[in-house]
Amino acid sequence: MLHYPKIPGSRNCPNGPCIAFEKYDGTNLHWDWDRDFGFHAFGTRRDAFNLTPEGIAKFVAAHPNLKGCVEVFQATLASALEAILGGHANYQAFTSAKVFTEYLGPNSFAGLHKINDPMTLVLIDVLVEPFGMVGPEPFVADFGHLQSARVVFKGKLTGKFAEEVRTGKFGVTEGVVCKGGKGGSDFWIVKIKTNAYMQKLKQAFGDKWEDYWE
Repeated sequence: MLHYPKIPGSRNCPNGPCIAFEKYDGTNLHWDWDRDFGFHAFGTRRDAFNLTPEGIAKFVAAHPNLKGCVEVFQATLASALEAILGGHANYQAFTSAKVFTEYLGPNSFAGLHKINDPMTLVLIDVLVEPFGMVGPEPFVADFGHLQSARVVFKGKLTGKFAEEVRTGKFGVTEGVVCKGGKGGSDFWIVKIKTNAYMQKLKQAFGDKWEDYWE
């Protein structure tokens, strides 16, 4: 099961209004919430573990480079997210949610992390059942005050904007993630990466650099 969808590249992307968020070069982690049990499970894009001492130990055994992510989540995001999902009027109708974050440090690159780096979690998306992904506007309104993805741009997604991202106008390292629609079935997402990041990938991975590109 893929908990977070693969984000398509900017080729054939929608031509309409969007919010562009900074794209972070980390590891995607999900945190599963239930109205009765609170946060009870977590994992990477491809797996899930119980949010219990035993489950955390199994997660660390499977992903030793991600050790410490639970402590960061509990210290920085868990309580605030619990308050919003459990008490905000916009979410009273939903009994469960999946929260998505990027886990990274100052030297993280292509999903790899440096030992002893100070790590952080950045909130990037929230999915509520049975509605689906929260749209970009309500995400910013309801979750933007938390440690969440930085808004880089609001406006029409055009070829000119994509080229400006690629050439470094917006001061992002990897690129941006553009999101549009109102959420649920009306939700789209594409990524645009910078030329500088492309060169970094080529230097690190040679002929396999496109595996980490769009």
